[in-house]
Amino acid sequence: MTDKTNDPVAMWQKMVGEMEKGFNSFANQAMSSPEFSQAMNRAGGVAAGAQKQLGELMEKYLVSMNLPSREQVTGLAERLQAIEGQIGEIKSMLNQMAASAGVSQGADSALRPPRTKRPPSEGGEQA
Repeated sequence: MTDKTNDPVAMWQKMVGEMEKGFNSFANQAMSSPEFSQAMNRAGGVAAGAQKQLGELMEKYLVSMNLPSREQVTGLAERLQAIEGQIGEIKSMLNQMAASAGVSQGADSALRPPRTKRPPSEGGEQA
């Protein structure tokens, strides 16, 4: 085995470890100061303002392109979900009414149109 004092990998690891300790102590001191928290607060406020402004610009762009915004699509999805729920309730009520009336047909078979076309015969002629 190589000697620990002459091993370049061990020296590199020790140097990186010492640099990491120094950086951590410096960062801890910097983050404990009130100036740091004020700067972070300002940076967060600026980021939030920029995000709000970008959202408003995107909304205006979508309106100018005649496209729905995320909020509008979400509203449509909620309305569609409510409509689907109402249709489900209507279907269950119709099934209950059909069962009480003694009708044994399913809802799907009643909605199909009658088949008027016949498949072609083997001779190639239609009947």
